[in-house]
Amino acid sequence: MTPARTDMTDSRRKTSPVPTSTTPGLVPYITLREGEEGAPNTLRIAREWPHNRPRLRYLDEEAGDRDTRGVLWSRCYQAPRDEHNLPTGRPLWKLMHPSRQRETMQAMLCQVCVQPARTPLGYVFLAGPDDPEQVPVITAQPPVCKRHITAAARLCPHLDGRPRVYLAQSAPLYGVHGTLYGYGRDGVQVVARPETPLPYGHANLATFLASQLVRRLGSFRTVDLEELLQELRQAA
Repeated sequence: MTPARTDMTDSRRKTSPVPTSTTPGLVPYITLREGEEGAPNTLRIAREWPHNRPRLRYLDEEAGDRDTRGVLWSRCYQAPRDEHNLPTGRPLWKLMHPSRQRETMQAMLCQVCVQPARTPLGYVFLAGPDDPEQVPVITAQPPVCKRHITAAARLCPHLDGRPRVYLAQSAPLYGVHGTLYGYGRDGVQVVARPETPLPYGHANLATFLASQLVRRLGSFRTVDLEELLQELRQAA
C-alpha cells in the first residue's frame, strides 16, 4: 500500500484498453478499496503571512496537497495498481477515494474508466433516486462517459440501478465536502463535519480539510436513462 499521489498528473495509460460495462470484475476507478485508509495525521494550524490568519496545513506539506483554489485535502493510501493502472483490492462500494474522486472531478474524467467523460450530448451526471431535488444542482459524483452510464448505474449502491440522470452542458466548480478543524484541549481537532459542501470563497475553508470536490450543474436537463441511451445511439 502506497500513500496517495498528491499531484493531479494524468494517471491513465494511453496504451491500456478501456474497460467496458461487460469487463469481468469491473469496479469504478473512484471506488475505495480495502486497506486504503487515511494517512498519518500531521495537521497543524498556523498563522500565515501576510494576513496573520489561521490556516490548516501539514507539517510535511507538498504542493499537490492543495487543490487549484488553495484548499487542503485529506491524504489516503493508494492500493497497488494492475496492468491497466487501475486500483486493486476488495472494493468498498459505498465509499469514494478522496484523491481519485478529486482527480476525475477536477479533469471531468469518467468515474469508471478515467477517460474524458464528455459525450456528444454533453456531460452525464448520475444522482441517487432518493436524493433530494435541489436548485442549483450540486454534486460530488464525477461524470460518466457514454460507455459506462449503464455500468455506473448498476454498480453503485447509491444509485440502486435507477439513477436520476442529468445531462449538463457545463458544470463549474462549486466547493468541497470535508471536515472543519480548530484548536481544542488536545491541540488541532475536529470542530464540525458539515452536511452540505462549503462553497469556494467561504471563510471557513482556511481551516477545512476537503475530501470530495463538488460541481454545480449549469444548462442541464433531467432525462430518462433509456431515453438518454437512445439519444446517444442516434448521435453516434
